[in-house]
Amino acid sequence: IDKLRTDVQLMTQKSAREALDGLEVLFRYLTLYGVMDKIIFDLKLARGLDYYTGVIFEAVLTKYQYDPQLGDDQVAVGSVAGGGRYDELVHKIDPRQRRVPCIGASIGVERIFAIKEHQMTESKIQTKTIETEVYVASAQKNLIEERMKLCSYLWANDFKAEMALKRNPKMLDQLQYCEKNQIELCVIIGSGELEAGIVKIRDVGTREEFEIPRAQLVEQLRVYLTKVRQRIQESSSKTNNN
Repeated sequence: IDKLRTDVQLMTQKSAREALDGLEVLFRYLTLYGVMDKIIFDLKLARGLDYYTGVIFEAVLTKYQYDPQLGDDQVAVGSVAGGGRYDELVHKIDPRQRRVPCIGASIGVERIFAIKEHQMTESKIQTKTIETEVYVASAQKNLIEERMKLCSYLWANDFKAEMALKRNPKMLDQLQYCEKNQIELCVIIGSGELEAGIVKIRDVGTREEFEIPRAQLVEQLRVYLTKVRQRIQESSSKTNNN
């Protein structure tokens, strides 16, 4: 900015002087916020819309800028956000022609998704896409009504539960569905469990199984869900730190 102020011809323009004064205030505020080291003042920057009346800006993720040396073997998305000052826009479209100072920005959601997908692929982290936390499975045929009863019972106790819609689903298919969709726990019932008044709880992540009295199902499910989520959180923290 100091160098621009030495340009005599530029300083004859009132709008230029006002712009530099505004930039000095902006840079002072950015310094106070401790982010000035992340800012580049680029006179070549331009936006594709003509209603901007002041400062314009773009946000980039430096790690994902295009590097010619890497060729096509990289994830490069350019800017992920951009915007600027447009004081005259409201004045142009407002029937009362009020002058309202405005500043705004747009975010490139698709570009951010592309980066997140790349990060998850690199870290081998899977994203859970359903809310189900307990899956009700049956190990034998003709137990669809028992599964329905159990699902209804779990819903009444505020668990996010589901079951296979097939009348007689294969056990392997049910377990694979749980693993694919990262459902935390699977409650398994069979004729033996029904007669004994117990249920089997399977920790989908570790594949460990536990038998508990059916009367303690709600209490024990909450205990196991807490343990599973703690384990997942610890594993995620280790992955992020690495």
